[in-house]
Amino acid sequence: MSAVADSFHALVHDRRSIRRFKDTPVSEAVIKRVLEAGIQAPSAHNRQPWRFVVLRAPEATESLARKMGARLRADLEKDGLEPAAIEKDVSRSYARITGAPAAVVICMDEATLDEYPDEERSRAEFLMGVQGVAMAGENILLAAHAEGLGGCWICAPLFVPELVQEELGLLPGWIPLGLILLGYPVGTGRIRGRKPLEEVTLWK
Repeated sequence: MSAVADSFHALVHDRRSIRRFKDTPVSEAVIKRVLEAGIQAPSAHNRQPWRFVVLRAPEATESLARKMGARLRADLEKDGLEPAAIEKDVSRSYARITGAPAAVVICMDEATLDEYPDEERSRAEFLMGVQGVAMAGENILLAAHAEGLGGCWICAPLFVPELVQEELGLLPGWIPLGLILLGYPVGTGRIRGRKPLEEVTLWK
């Protein structure tokens, strides 16, 4: 195996989801390099459906976290959870988001998608766009790790897309799919097991 392959596999296997960060700011230059890796991802028809909103101002991150937390609290109350459990969940989410020196809201631009008259092809086209954005997100996470940063993808925007769109003033058609937290890590993150390859692979 080549040195390049060795380095790549080491990078992939060493990456962890990091949820606790140092107060050290992440420079604009480093964030740009990470995002440049993101836009190298493949996408259907090369439509490049990803769009990024970078959050570095604490007040912007705190406002978004607070409003998403309020919606989370309301949803959990409807689910019938105990108040103490609800507050624990909401507080953990708020602390996790506001504790990151930088964050990237990763969106899909619906304007890049083809339109079809039938639901089946429209759904497939939508999913192809989501796939492209997800691949860009993985590139971002790997690039962040290569830069010495920690990163964590949070799915919360999926549950409150209209709230995120309004709060951040997103352009029409920008659908928020995730929130990637970025910062210099505290610790190495939890090691989570993976199912063996034989369990998840079918050979024909």
